[in-house]
Amino acid sequence: MKNKQKFFGGRSIIAMLALLSAFPPLSTDLYLPALPQVMEALQTSQAMVNLTLSLFLIFFALGILVWGPVSEKYGRKPILLTGLALYTLGSAGCALSSGVMTLILARVIQGFGGGAAGAVVTAMVKDMYTGRKREVVLAVVMAMVVVAPIVAPVVGAIILKFMSWYTIFWVLAGIGLGSFCLSLLLEETLETRYAGSLVSSLGRLGVVLKNPGFSALLMTFSLVALPMLAFIGSSAFIYIQGFGTTEQAFSYYFGLNALGSLVGPLLYIPLSRWFSPGNIIAGCFILFTTGGVFLEVTGAASPVLFALGMLFATVAGSMMRPPTANLLLSQQDGDTGSTASLINFTALFMGSLGIFLISLEPVSDLISSLGLMQITIGVTCGSLWMLLRKRSFIRHAG
Repeated sequence: MKNKQKFFGGRSIIAMLALLSAFPPLSTDLYLPALPQVMEALQTSQAMVNLTLSLFLIFFALGILVWGPVSEKYGRKPILLTGLALYTLGSAGCALSSGVMTLILARVIQGFGGGAAGAVVTAMVKDMYTGRKREVVLAVVMAMVVVAPIVAPVVGAIILKFMSWYTIFWVLAGIGLGSFCLSLLLEETLETRYAGSLVSSLGRLGVVLKNPGFSALLMTFSLVALPMLAFIGSSAFIYIQGFGTTEQAFSYYFGLNALGSLVGPLLYIPLSRWFSPGNIIAGCFILFTTGGVFLEVTGAASPVLFALGMLFATVAGSMMRPPTANLLLSQQDGDTGSTASLINFTALFMGSLGIFLISLEPVSDLISSLGLMQITIGVTCGSLWMLLRKRSFIRHAG
């Protein structure tokens, strides 16, 4: 660990990084059981309600794109605190919304502020750790983050049982405020700040994108987020409206799928002692495609079979995240904030595109569309990875 923390030990700093990384799943999954209720309460359409998800993710991604390179100039801690303040204000705005357009605007502010955490956490991991240790920390943080989507829908359903959906956003405002207070105790991890102008620091994004190894891998790995977030955007409608389950039952089914995302990174750590990261990534693409085929064939038969089909994808997608993130970070020397921003931005942008595309489908076609997405992405990206992994311009993580 290169940068010592005065108030955080080795385990507690990882827990803090996991909390900050959990803002996207907390801000979406806690809210998921309420989507049909919000649609009725605000007298709006499924497409408009899904905009509160997709625009949150788009502006979260845009926030990542801006905050990451700016943190190279001003430091990780000031940017993190600024973003958390915006996130908290946006969450309170959501809780006070009386119409869908007000809710969408507040979600945009919430997302843009939360993007600071998304950008800074990945940069802080590279600031503090190297080599195998960095890969293990990434896996542990990602595994801990998955606790949020397991617990969040259950908590959201319990809140809805006794209170209105507005309460969910007051809870998120409280989480944002608590994270802000904890972040005040963080020590700055950036050792050397960028000396150029603010505009020049943003221009470093272009420098990173010119790296052919980084850009090729970025597109290959980021496409996996498209069907994964399409599932998140459609899951409440599939379970509650399609299969007719209760909000509480939906939270359990969703939690089962989220449990697969917890298993993936934890499973990667022992597997990486026996298999190379490249072979594990290839195996994950095969498993991802298998999940898509299972959904196409049997997913619509029952909620149990649908959850099982999605389990293939969630395990595969989460297992490949630590090695792919480490591989992407290893492609670029310096410009850590810009590199981290582009990694997280592209994944979230693809994910928000997946939510938009799935919102165009009727409820009766959602499962088949998800299966087709998984098969297409699994085959395409798996083939690209097999072509790229042996190319000379790809720098393998040491």
